[in-house]
Amino acid sequence: MASMAAQLLDELMGRNRNALPTDRTKELSYNDAEVCRYYMVRFCPHDLFHNTKADLGPCTNLHDEAVRQKYLNEAPSYTKTKFEDEFLKYCRSMLNEVERKIQKGEQRLAQSQLAKQEAGANPKSKAEEQIALLTDKISHLVKEAERLGFEGNIEQAQGLLKLSDQFKSEREALKKGEGLSFATELMLEKQMEVCKVCGAFLIVGDAPARLDDHMQGKQHVGYQKLRSAVDEITESREKARQDREMQRQKEAEDRRGRRHDDDSRRHHGKERESGSRKRSRSRSPKHRSSNHHSDRRDRGDRSRSEHDRNRDKDRGHSRDHRDRKRDDRPRDRDRTAHNGSKENGAGI
Repeated sequence: MASMAAQLLDELMGRNRNALPTDRTKELSYNDAEVCRYYMVRFCPHDLFHNTKADLGPCTNLHDEAVRQKYLNEAPSYTKTKFEDEFLKYCRSMLNEVERKIQKGEQRLAQSQLAKQEAGANPKSKAEEQIALLTDKISHLVKEAERLGFEGNIEQAQGLLKLSDQFKSEREALKKGEGLSFATELMLEKQMEVCKVCGAFLIVGDAPARLDDHMQGKQHVGYQKLRSAVDEITESREKARQDREMQRQKEAEDRRGRRHDDDSRRHHGKERESGSRKRSRSRSPKHRSSNHHSDRRDRGDRSRSEHDRNRDKDRGHSRDHRDRKRDDRPRDRDRTAHNGSKENGAGI
């Protein structure tokens, strides 16, 4: 109790509540070994089952709300994942234990039902079965009364103890060979069931007040809180995984789209380039033919100009020849006359 009171004071006033203003105090971090990691994530399971059959005892680590706020606001994602893994592992181990308890309770009810059916034909075995049922009822009522007493429900605990005393007297009567009272026999004939949350035995069709008391009990509320926390963390992780997967798919689709656009642009560029080449090839024969015709025209023009120049030259030569002949005629006449005079002189 002293440790629980000190822990409560630490949570309310801080662990350095007794330190002097001049004392140097170490600032706690969520990574310190003395800090409760379960409390950093959600809650500490040790705080759920005080004074119940599932009591885990006081937690030996520190529960500091300031450190918890620092963890929630400043801790990186990998640290939170690590703490959550430890929290889930511990909570699941507790839930596995209560699941085994539920299975054992259901097996006991099945065996009890089978024993009732077998005891129907044998009165002696029926009495023994009633004694066994009364023993189970007494044990269950005593444990339930202790739980209610720890929780402060003194009146309900006293009522359950009176009922257990009545069952004890009925059991003694059965052992002596006397029958059960009508109320006790009717109560024993009631059908039982196992609570799917905490594993406690319940009477089918019991009074709503008793069912409400059970639903509000520490043990039932504690296991329900454990289940809810595990389900919430698991669902949030699954949702985050799906979001990451969708983001990766979206990025992959964007990359494929960009790659497709690049391929389309390159393909259209090649098509335009090949089209321009085809057009240039389709235009090139006409161009070559036009160039060929122009070359022929140029060669024809050059040949005609050369022919004209040659013709003019020939004409010039003929004119020069005629001129020279014209110029040579007097000289020929003079030469002829001179030769004739010589001949005449020689004849004389």
